[in-house]
Amino acid sequence: MINLIVSGASGKMGSRIITLSRDITDIKLTGALERKGHTHLGKDIGTVIGLGTTGVAITDDVKTVLGKGDVLVDFSSPSATIECLKSLSGKPVPVVIGTTGFSKDEVEFIKLYAQGTPCVFAPNMSVGVNLLLKVLEDIAKVTGDDYDVEIVEAHHRLKKDAPSGTAMKMAQVLASALNRNLEDTAVYARHGLIGERTKKEIGIQTVRAGDIVGEHTVLFGGLGERIEITHKASSRDTFARGALKAAQWVYKQTPGLYDMQDVLGLK
Repeated sequence: MINLIVSGASGKMGSRIITLSRDITDIKLTGALERKGHTHLGKDIGTVIGLGTTGVAITDDVKTVLGKGDVLVDFSSPSATIECLKSLSGKPVPVVIGTTGFSKDEVEFIKLYAQGTPCVFAPNMSVGVNLLLKVLEDIAKVTGDDYDVEIVEAHHRLKKDAPSGTAMKMAQVLASALNRNLEDTAVYARHGLIGERTKKEIGIQTVRAGDIVGEHTVLFGGLGERIEITHKASSRDTFARGALKAAQWVYKQTPGLYDMQDVLGLK
């Protein structure tokens, strides 16, 4: 039995992870974390998200749940994630991090944490997106500089970071396959008289509207043809199931930084 702690427990992703975990026989929810000052602190997480009483109260104190969990799944915010990991540093717990929008320094801290305990760090937990990442690398190696590369991502109006972590992961995979430095070649917006598109640039464009769960399209534009690959998520459950699969997997690993490619055996 894997005892599970969820950080960002009452949020959109956290609530789905908790709900779906009830259908997995070897996972038991033992902790629910939220940020300091959250309106639901002290309440039963089950009553908050519509599951009925679970006996697990929402807390902002990591130390109170530290001895109760085998794996922590985090879908909160960058600052909350880092504070949580700092609290865990004295007694590392395997973690699955699906939060996005981290700074370079915050990513470095996650890498440091992973030196002492297994950590799955992935911007997108869906099987489909991670299969797509593998395919994109193969396509880019074949098309090379003869095809222009553009990424368009769309999410709901409440998403706080842009571009999405998934779009940035796609851009990193493409840049690596094309032997380009993403910091030098990424173009995030176009407006006005910008001149011709350069051969090396990787366009990354953002849409925010309504309740779009998540859509990503990668376009390879050649002369006389184009290749478009699109992933559309219609429910957050695909990400929640992936996070739970990652929790089951990371529990058995040695210390180190992993991603969903590792979890799914795609490397």
